[in-house]
Amino acid sequence: MLRALVLVAGLACIAAGAAVHAQTGTGRSVGDIPTSGPQGVPRPTRGMSMDQVRQRFGDPLQTHPPVGDPPITRWVYDRFTVYFEHQYVIHSVAHR
Repeated sequence: MLRALVLVAGLACIAAGAAVHAQTGTGRSVGDIPTSGPQGVPRPTRGMSMDQVRQRFGDPLQTHPPVGDPPITRWVYDRFTVYFEHQYVIHSVAHR
């Protein structure tokens, strides 16, 4: 009886963990998840290169030179801003 109860409790924990995993989308690469802000603005995803961002979104309206160490570069587009560390996206923010 006790063995069956422990088995059921263990299976319930595994099922709960699987449900949380499915809801949060963990286990997927960040680059596989399309990024859009609360306004539904498609933006570059973390890990994209500068060349990939240019190919997909075109030339930025404004570019800011690298600042700091590691160098952080900022590109401004009409509906979002992209931040790069070296040549790769670390963050993108939709404009309000």
